[in-house]
Formats: sequence, structure tokens, C-alpha cells
Amino acid sequence: MVSIHVLNGPNLNLLGRREPDVYGRFTLADIETRLRARAAALSASMGTTIELTFAQTNIEGELVTLVQNAGLAGAGVILNAGAYTHTSIALRDAISGAQALAIEVHLSNVHAREQFRHHSMIAAVAHGVIAGFGAASYDLALEAIVPLLQERAGTVKGVGNH
Repeated sequence: MVSIHVLNGPNLNLLGRREPDVYGRFTLADIETRLRARAAALSASMGTTIELTFAQTNIEGELVTLVQNAGLAGAGVILNAGAYTHTSIALRDAISGAQALAIEVHLSNVHAREQFRHHSMIAAVAHGVIAGFGAASYDLALEAIVPLLQERAGTVKGVGNH
């Protein structure tokens, strides 16, 4: 089984209403539904169970705790930290301290936006960063993180199963 926590930070509860020209018309519930369907398809094709846990909070400390808990449990983290991406040393430390295998996700291309969005506090401790593909950014993160978690657990065919 592969366990993945999809964690969303501030203002992502407003998706679909907040600046749809920037973030799209999908709601966070739409993204969850879409990702659950993608996980079910991946589970079937890979012969493994992918368990998804979703959470959203506007509170930095809560997001830190969610990241810590996921990392300490050995779960992968797909993290859209919203504005905390650019400001939170605490989130960076949570990823690093809990040794969370994390992928940073953004709906918009943050590098094509305001200068203050160009720097991520968490990118250096994330396994990768996916930005600019709208709701599909989450799909891409899911596709990327599953084999990484399997490799980490030694359950990929040909890796640790000789």
C-alpha cells in the first residue's frame, strides 16, 4: 500500500471562486474527486493500493503538524502550501525534520507572476516542484510520487525484491 497526504494551505478552500482566471474553475472538492479517480486507476494498473488523505487549513501551525504526521508515518506528501510556500521556514523544517517525501504543487506558474512568488522556502527540501498546470498539477504529482514511495519502501519490481 502507498499512503499519500494531499495537503493544501491558505485560501485553497476558495478555489473555483478566487481568481478563476489565475487558479481555474475547479474547486478543491473537484480536485479531490479527480485525484481519487486517478489514484484508483493507478492502483489497478500497478497492482497496489493507493490511499489518499486530504486536508486543507488556513493555519500555518496546523499545516506544519499535518506535514510532520504524514512524514513520520512514512506517507508521501503532495503539498500546495499556497502563500506559505514563500514565507514558511516552519514548513521547510517540518518536511526536513520528518523526512517527508514531498512534492510541492502550484496551480499557477508562480514564476510568471509577481516577483515575491518566485522564491519558495520549501523547494529545497521537496523532492520536486510542479507548477502551472492547473488541477493537472496534482495529477502529475501523484504520478511522480507513487513510484518514489514504492522505491523508498523497496516494493518496486526489481528494487529490493530479488
